[in-house]
Amino acid sequence: MGKLIRCITSEGAIMVSAVDSTDIVAKAEQIHKTSAVVTAALGRLLTAGAMMGNMLKGENNSITLKVDGGGPVGNITVAADYHGNVRGYAQNPVVEIPLKPNGKLDVSTAVGTDGSLYVIKDLGLRDPYNGFVPLVSGEIAEDITSYYATSEQIPTVCALGVLVDKDLTVKKAGGYIIQLLPFTEDEIIDKLEENLKHTRPVTTLLDEGMDIEDIVRDVLKGFDIEVIYTEEVAYKCKCSRERVEATLKGLGKAELDEILATEPTVDVSCHFCNTTYSFDKNDIEKILKK
Repeated sequence: MGKLIRCITSEGAIMVSAVDSTDIVAKAEQIHKTSAVVTAALGRLLTAGAMMGNMLKGENNSITLKVDGGGPVGNITVAADYHGNVRGYAQNPVVEIPLKPNGKLDVSTAVGTDGSLYVIKDLGLRDPYNGFVPLVSGEIAEDITSYYATSEQIPTVCALGVLVDKDLTVKKAGGYIIQLLPFTEDEIIDKLEENLKHTRPVTTLLDEGMDIEDIVRDVLKGFDIEVIYTEEVAYKCKCSRERVEATLKGLGKAELDEILATEPTVDVSCHFCNTTYSFDKNDIEKILKK
């Protein structure tokens, strides 16, 4: 289970969401068998998705993030519920590109920068909210920051990190989103900016043994922090045989008969968890009769 916290400073000027998403990103790597750079890219978007989903108010609300940057990884899609449980996939799970000169994974090249970050919020209204911004860097965190500044006019700092071990497993993953509330005084903004100049990567702090609350207090050193709540979050897919049956029923008898004329079964695979659901002719007949 991942650990997500929501915090506010005592003067009510700064809100923070932060998450240790190590287990979430590790589960994604195990499901999708991603290469190192794709694990980093998908893991960063999963981490952001968990926090952004948790910021939603209603129990049935959800959020979908999609990055389409024109890079070799293709599209990356992540969906999260209001708890912060999240799932996702990359169009091309295995991409091999050289490391950066500093030895780091080159997420920006894998993702690309010629495209957009799309944010779709289902808030229980007739139509979902759709927002998008051009990609700033393809590094994900900067693109999330740009989305909030441009589409929601909220001054935001986003930090995301995934540390991939030599055996391609996920060693550490996490992140935080810091947002200024309206009418924040310049003195507080200056103090926050000074702190951020000395902040080390999230994965470095996690690897040193700090938990996610320690990291928030380290980043906001000198501020009085109140933890509003703590939530356990996980990589959780919502697919089921019943959901797939409902989708198949919507296709109609003619289209299903056409598939069964050339294939022994109708097979439907979930992009998020790679589960495949198979339906033979008898199964289809039962579905259509319901």
